[in-house]
Amino acid sequence: MRILEKTPIYIYDAAKHPFRPFDEVKQVFKYRFLIVQLLRRDIVTRYKRSILGIAWTMLNPLGTMIVLSIAFSQVFKTTAGYPAYVLSGLLAWNFFSQSSNASMVNLIWGEGLLKRIFLPRTSFALAAVGTGLVNTVLSIIPMLIVMLIYKLPITLSILFLPVPLLVLAMFSLGIGLLVSTFAVYFPDVAEMYQIVLTAWLYLTPIIYPEEILPENVIFLISTFNPMYSIVKLFRIPLYFGRLPVFSEWFVPLMTSFAFLIVGWFVFVFRSNEFSQKL
Repeated sequence: MRILEKTPIYIYDAAKHPFRPFDEVKQVFKYRFLIVQLLRRDIVTRYKRSILGIAWTMLNPLGTMIVLSIAFSQVFKTTAGYPAYVLSGLLAWNFFSQSSNASMVNLIWGEGLLKRIFLPRTSFALAAVGTGLVNTVLSIIPMLIVMLIYKLPITLSILFLPVPLLVLAMFSLGIGLLVSTFAVYFPDVAEMYQIVLTAWLYLTPIIYPEEILPENVIFLISTFNPMYSIVKLFRIPLYFGRLPVFSEWFVPLMTSFAFLIVGWFVFVFRSNEFSQKL
């Protein structure tokens, strides 16, 4: 008697194929210890050959502030404590520019690691933003010293700083993921992004006070430059010594969240192709 073999039936189980952006979040949490090690590697590698070590994190923006103050203090002498004004903007800008750029560089240099082991592709960007966060928190120390030198009040509003830092982190991560995605497909993006950052810096009121600009220019910058409101949010509790009103924190928060969502979705949906392109 011949027994007929049954043809196997394959059933697609949608539950086993979760929505990829959400699954990436799950994987990030699962591999959180690896991300911490990547963050630690970034910090140690950056300063291991330096005589001053991690102190450069605080001295770097301080040195830039001194140069800019010498060059522009007479031009913008009506701005109270101009060096502190510049430094408060530089801290926010350095967080964004260094984190977004490092996200791209880390992904490209992590090519070998991606081909050997599994890890969430967003790990490199998350580690870059985490490094930027550590550097910025440390850099607040010289900022406070400069404020004391120029007799600017340090108020309890400084306790609000975690909110601007969160907004900066979300925006930096979103832009970093977007730039990283384009850099995988178009290597020239890495060089072009440096030019974009330079132009972006001068289109943001960091070196100069926004009061010197015509109203129509302020309108254009505040509308089309998301870093305008983000830098301003960072400055308000630190340099201006007050709490921001609703519009001053809600707009940059929503803007940063939107860029984070767009960057996360674009990066995750393209991440499976990275190992072939890198």
